[in-house]
Amino acid sequence: MHHRLPEFRPDVASQTQTSVDADPVITRASVGLRSERGPVLLGVMLSMGLIAIDATILATAVPSVVNDLGGFSQFPWLFSIFLLTQAVTVPIFAKLSDSYGRKPVVLAGIAVFGVASVLCGVAWSMPALIAFRALQGLGAGAIQPTCMTIVGDIYTLQERAKVQGYLASVWAISSVVGPTLGGVFVETLDWRWIFFINIPLAAVAFWMISRRFHEKVERVKHRVDVAGAVLLTLGASLLILGLLEGGVLWSWLTLPGIGVPALGLVLVVAFGFVERRAAEPILPTWVFRNRLLVSTSIASLAIGAVLIGLTSYVPLYAQNVLGHNALVAGFALAALTLGWPIAASMSGRVYLRIGFRATALLGTLIGLVGVAGLTLLRPTTSIWQVGATCFVIGIGMGFVAAPILVAAQSSVDWSVRGVVTGTSMFARSMGSALGIAVFGAIANAGLGTTVGTHASTASSIAPAVMAAALQNVFLASVVGAAVMVVAVLCMPRRVTTVA
Repeated sequence: MHHRLPEFRPDVASQTQTSVDADPVITRASVGLRSERGPVLLGVMLSMGLIAIDATILATAVPSVVNDLGGFSQFPWLFSIFLLTQAVTVPIFAKLSDSYGRKPVVLAGIAVFGVASVLCGVAWSMPALIAFRALQGLGAGAIQPTCMTIVGDIYTLQERAKVQGYLASVWAISSVVGPTLGGVFVETLDWRWIFFINIPLAAVAFWMISRRFHEKVERVKHRVDVAGAVLLTLGASLLILGLLEGGVLWSWLTLPGIGVPALGLVLVVAFGFVERRAAEPILPTWVFRNRLLVSTSIASLAIGAVLIGLTSYVPLYAQNVLGHNALVAGFALAALTLGWPIAASMSGRVYLRIGFRATALLGTLIGLVGVAGLTLLRPTTSIWQVGATCFVIGIGMGFVAAPILVAAQSSVDWSVRGVVTGTSMFARSMGSALGIAVFGAIANAGLGTTVGTHASTASSIAPAVMAAALQNVFLASVVGAAVMVVAVLCMPRRVTTVA
């Protein structure tokens, strides 16, 4: 195994194996934006901000995009294709960052995302915009796991407890800035500016990382796992496509409904056999034999499923059952994105004291209580109760998401940290796709809707019928939250760290 050391190495003491549950000493090394590593942290924050803002800014502009380009029936693909290309490329870019270094991978991702943003801004048709969104997702697949891996490289375990607050603030700010900018651009300029705004952010992030982040990578010849990359990309794409579009573009009990995910599963199984013999596998088989990595990946999958259920159906409940407008519904859901960074910024101090498993378990229990609270919603419920419930869920998610990722990263050395980070993020993406499929099927069954029905027709459904259908979705979300609890319980009680 070849070891490649980043310029900012953790202190010598942190290089030896330690157990977080053994009450480590908390260092007070500076991790602020004005510290030596501050410019790198700011570059990472800006890079992640590209993805965070993109997740919220487009939704506000969809009506204007459709009015300009047409293709109403195709607009859901603006979101689906981004999710698909991002998800299937995360493990590949994560492996490349282990082989060739973090810097070239993240810079390539920023460049691709920036170019794709320009192309999205000049798109002349809905199919063209969808294609360019796929390219954006490709860039995001390189940016997100590599940025999180860089943080794991340049900060010690104790320092990462403080850095979590900075990273969490990116999503908190974006949850407010994204919809606001989207509304301003649509009302005063043009929807195309929701993509052009990425250009200066990408340029600054690219410049700061290229100038201030330095790593020493041992130059050795690598054998790229081409067969594994092809099989994983095709297999995961078909699986996610089948989950996303099953019951939407085609019925489940049809040739495409059965054949597309089945073929994807076959290719993924073939990928597993190829990885067992590959010299430098994209996903080494030891990942799936490690109790910590398996349990945290399952927890990430459950997080992805639960979150997609909330972000998809809580606003629908607020609008079509409680009778509020889209803006109010959006702010109620924003309580989740407010609670998450608050808890994430606090989680570092907590897991340094009581351990990763205990902190994550606390978060899953809080999240379970919050998700269960959604089943108590009624047509007479106040929107404030919806917001408070979402806030509790956000608190829970913040206490579980950060600790399980840091635990996984800290249990391995530099040479495989990218793979471990990518595996966790890939699991969450797969969870989102699975959640869309399962919750969509449950909602459609309750509403009696058919393939091809769009969210815009929801206003024609009686509020009582909508409320009953969404109650079933919230009950299914409780099951997902319970899976998250069980997965965390399966984590080792004492997590041994090597960095």
